[in-house]
Parts: sequence; C-alpha cells; structure tokens
Amino acid sequence: MKLSGNFPVASVIECLGEAVALIRKAGVDPTQFLAILTGSLFAALVYETYGELILEERYRPAGFTMPLGLKDMRGVLAAAGAKNVPMPVASLLRDHFITAMARGKADLDWSALARLAAENAGL
Repeated sequence: MKLSGNFPVASVIECLGEAVALIRKAGVDPTQFLAILTGSLFAALVYETYGELILEERYRPAGFTMPLGLKDMRGVLAAAGAKNVPMPVASLLRDHFITAMARGKADLDWSALARLAAENAGL
C-alpha cells in the first residue's frame, strides 16, 4: 500500500517539474501557473505542497530523500514484476532518481526531481 501510494506522489513531482521547466523556458510566470493549476482542476494538497517546493527550489531539509524515493520505485517495480504489471512511468522515475543521485542530489528532497527536469531543459 505504501509503495503504491508513493508512486503517484513521485509521478506528480516529475510531471510538475517538467511542466514548470516548460513554463519557465517559455517565459511564463511559474507562480501564476501554479495558482491557476491548483485553483482549478488540480486543487489537491500534493500539487499545492510540491508545487510550492518546486517553485521556491526548497529541497532542504529533505522530508523524503532521493535514496528513499529510489528505494520505493524499486519496490514498486519489484511488486509489479512479480504480478506481470508493466509500469513504464515507475521505470522512468527510477532512472530519474538514479540520475539525480549521480549528479550529487542524494541529500535533497525527492521534489528535487524538478531540478533535474530543469537541468535537462537547459535551465
């Protein structure tokens, strides 16, 4: 249950990170974007909380570190493999956690996946 719960949270972080990178690169105010997003279809605590962390780049102190996120994605993939359930997004998340850690972000909050998305976008 815990792993299956953390999987969508990590997915939200990844998607928000990519969307914010696009918004910033396009010259759109990311604060306004988040306000519109969370004030409409995505009015949920997970979007509000992680959205603010991402906009403020507040990755320390870590509430949930990169190695813990990687551990959970590996656990999700192991459980999925045992039941023959393909989870390509979980595979992508696992790879992004590994990449973030290889780039020296192991001590940061897992919301720093957004920092990785920004770097990949050239920001």
